[in-house]
Amino acid sequence: MPVYEYECNGCQKVFEVHQRIADSPLAACPDCKGSVRKLVSMSSFQLKGGGWYADGYASHDAKSKSNGESKPAAPACPAASKACSECPAAASDS
Repeated sequence: MPVYEYECNGCQKVFEVHQRIADSPLAACPDCKGSVRKLVSMSSFQLKGGGWYADGYASHDAKSKSNGESKPAAPACPAASKACSECPAAASDS
């Protein structure tokens, strides 16, 4: 059953309530009977272990980058104004 967090507008008390998802939100503080508002708090839900992303994608991307499988960049052409078919920079563009 989910745990919801509420704050009382009257006594400023923050408290937690176990409620079903289908239950309507609380309207009054159990201590002072003042109006309450539901808070948005951090979830305790956390994924642990490998999983499809960590096993299938993240580790693969890290391995390919760390192994140096990326293509080295072509050196800049020293004569940028001339078109040279023997220049490595011109050959890698096509």
